[in-house]
Amino acid sequence: MIDVDAYLTVLGVAGPVAPTLKSLCALHRAQVERVTYENLDIHLGRPTGISAAESVARIVRGRGGYCFHLNGAFGALLAALGYDVTLHRAGVQGTPEDPAGATGDHLALTVRLDGERWLVDAGLGDAVHEPLPLREGSYVQGPFTYAMTPSAAEPGGWRFNHDPRGSFTAMDFAPDPVELSSFAAEHARLSTSPDSGFVRVLTAQRRDAKGVDVLRGRVLRRVDIGGTDERTIDSADEWYDVLTGVFRLDLTDVAAPARAALWHRVHTAHEEWKTAGQRGTTL
Repeated sequence: MIDVDAYLTVLGVAGPVAPTLKSLCALHRAQVERVTYENLDIHLGRPTGISAAESVARIVRGRGGYCFHLNGAFGALLAALGYDVTLHRAGVQGTPEDPAGATGDHLALTVRLDGERWLVDAGLGDAVHEPLPLREGSYVQGPFTYAMTPSAAEPGGWRFNHDPRGSFTAMDFAPDPVELSSFAAEHARLSTSPDSGFVRVLTAQRRDAKGVDVLRGRVLRRVDIGGTDERTIDSADEWYDVLTGVFRLDLTDVAAPARAALWHRVHTAHEEWKTAGQRGTTL
């Protein structure tokens, strides 16, 4: 069981909520605007689970997570409100060269409503602001243009193609339903392996109607219709102000020593990236 009322309070949505398309869109907008995509606990050395109850509890206390947390929690909320929700095995391609298909590094959601299916995904960071219909075509949301196509790699599944300015290229998901628990092993790998991007780079991302704010290490970017603004954060105080202000994160449970250690980790990683960047790598 999850605390539906507390979750809706975080989203700023007053109950009761009827399972309509209008409500679904409002809930999705509120989720991505108020619940940040972030991986701070990995860098704080705090292992997390991905059960829906645990992820909802994280959200209620002012934190976020990545796809397994965010879509796991959001899917549970929608199901509790009466929506017909399906969890899908999916895969995100960071670059066009990455293997296509539902590799299992992403959890996608669909909702069937009034005879139509919708991609509902609050776990893609800088991507969708509202649900997308599972219909082939292009869709504009704020500064981004997306495309939905049938997946060539997953017969019966779908492929979400991100805008060229996005943080990844595409996401494929398979048609068959899966259980949240089936992602446990991949969650362990993504949150502990030195090869994982989540382990290598701390990130926070928050979408809104006009664009997206993205923090990667010490680099803060704002992408909107006017273009991309980018700056490097130079002090721990400013960095924590950004996390709590721009990204709405409640960090009251992170004591001063842990804050200092986290800033040192991020600062050191940034300096190493600058050195490596001179050889052509990117953050």
